[in-house]
Amino acid sequence: MLITLGLTGVFVAIVLVFLALGVGVKEKQAVGRSLAAIDAIESAPGDLRAQELQRPFSDRVLKPTTQGLAGLGRRITPAQQADGLKRRLELAGNPPGWTVDRVLANKIVALVIFGVLGLLLPWALDMSLLWRAVIAVGAPFLGYLLPNVILKNMADKRSERIQRELPDALDMLTISVEAGLAFDAALSQVARNTDGPLAEEFFRVLSEMQIGRPRLEALKAMSDRTDVEDVRTFVTAMAQADTFGIPIANVLRVQAEEMRVKRRQRAEETAQKVPVKILFPVIFFIFPVLFVVLLGPAAITIFRTLLPTLGG
Repeated sequence: MLITLGLTGVFVAIVLVFLALGVGVKEKQAVGRSLAAIDAIESAPGDLRAQELQRPFSDRVLKPTTQGLAGLGRRITPAQQADGLKRRLELAGNPPGWTVDRVLANKIVALVIFGVLGLLLPWALDMSLLWRAVIAVGAPFLGYLLPNVILKNMADKRSERIQRELPDALDMLTISVEAGLAFDAALSQVARNTDGPLAEEFFRVLSEMQIGRPRLEALKAMSDRTDVEDVRTFVTAMAQADTFGIPIANVLRVQAEEMRVKRRQRAEETAQKVPVKILFPVIFFIFPVLFVVLLGPAAITIFRTLLPTLGG
């Protein structure tokens, strides 16, 4: 009995010791957490408003405002038009800072600004009620479409520049391939020694090929991004050469000659359109001035000569 009681007492004492140690450790951890919280509170700025003002203005104001306007633009813009904006951004070369959300936000901002101007300007110019209604309705619509017009203009200019620079790039590519370089190395050489949107597209093709994308797929993706007929023709010729085993140098030489002929034909077509384009400015702006300059003195002389006769 005494031995049993003694062993029980020893066991209880050991349990109590471990419990005490555990409580002590937990208390130390709790105390440590409390001290850490106190240090964090003491080290934090006392004024949360001052801490918020330390952030950049773009993070505090511009970014939330842009997100809110972009959300509003997505709600009032059909999904097909949003996809069309994404396509226009690709054709424009994805300008830095231009995203679908940014364009939608700009559409809302332009709608509001043009709407306010459409209400104030007719009133300030004292226009009629009809013109006030027309401008008040048309100005917001014009502002809403303005970012689309800017994007289309950027895409058209980029496509025209790619079309204009493609023959020279193909000439350089042909010379590089005939000099013994592989197609990838020749493409890299052309991209390094030229600038503009076509060089950017060549760099992107090389980057996609380096990450494992097949060459024809990378070239077809470039054709889809540029939406230029000459680039599509060049990519189709390269695909046929790769399929039928035709030497790339021969294909490139033929393509370069064809592109030069097309560029010359486009220049001749543009030159033939010039007389038609300048016809109306000549009739409505240049001829009246010439008539005034040439016939004005004669008309004044005739009037002065006939005035005494008429008066007599």
